[in-house]
Amino acid sequence: MLYISIIVKAKTKISKKNKFPTIRRVNDAFKLAFVPHKKNGFRPHLIRYYGIIAIIFVVVGLQFGYNGAKTGNVLGVESNITITSLFNQTNVYRHEKGVGQLKLNDKLDKAAYLKAQDMFAKQYWAHNSPDGIQPWKWFADVGYNYDEAGENLAKNFSTTNGVMTAWIESPTHKANILKSSYQDVGFAVVSGILDKKPATLVVALYASPANNAVSSASTAVSESSDTNQPNILTQFAVAAQSITPAVMWGLLILLFAVAVSVVTHTNRSKLTRTLRRSWYRHHAIYKAVGFLALGLLIVYLYGGGQI
Repeated sequence: MLYISIIVKAKTKISKKNKFPTIRRVNDAFKLAFVPHKKNGFRPHLIRYYGIIAIIFVVVGLQFGYNGAKTGNVLGVESNITITSLFNQTNVYRHEKGVGQLKLNDKLDKAAYLKAQDMFAKQYWAHNSPDGIQPWKWFADVGYNYDEAGENLAKNFSTTNGVMTAWIESPTHKANILKSSYQDVGFAVVSGILDKKPATLVVALYASPANNAVSSASTAVSESSDTNQPNILTQFAVAAQSITPAVMWGLLILLFAVAVSVVTHTNRSKLTRTLRRSWYRHHAIYKAVGFLALGLLIVYLYGGGQI
């Protein structure tokens, strides 16, 4: 009877051990990959060299794959900027600041489009063309007479939020958006090739119509300051408004890798004596910093438009 009892107990232990083999294998694999413990030498596979290569491959692949699916070009950036969204956000911002609403003017839309086309045709990025033509020429070409007028430009932004954030962070561009005497506005969003690279240009023209219906040489005009790259803080603010699903997933992967690195660093005293005496003692914190830097670089690149 004792012999039978021992056999029954042994079989019970074996059956319990093998009851969920798949779950156990998955759990073991998870711990080896992500949790510092004795079986992986307190060095999770995720932050070993092959794990780091896999992370970079997945994060970069997400960006290229998303861009390719949305734009047909793995190096391209999807742009969802529209005239309607620019107009709506401009008036929302003016309302928040207690300034009267602008009216969307068809003639100014056409003038803005002509200005964008001229920049592509003559290959320049500025308020004035290389042959000295000023923005106000396009007002005359479409028959819009004004007392005051202004122009804002933007290049290579992916979202309307990004454009508006960059303009609002620039005092001269913001002044055009909020000028109380302006009554009309026109926008153009045009894609083409500039400096041998794909580009999306945004042109905004603001104006108050002439009271005498005849434009005068003494009319007041206002350009935003010379086109420039927004400062780094503005670029990150723009990027926060331009993040795509691919960027979001990439950042989540990198944040997870940072968390694994930090936990690993807290277990550095359990490394082998040889590793503890080398630079490898702090390898996990170095990798955490590297993952953070890659995340910041991705965000920075999505705020790379110009105004």
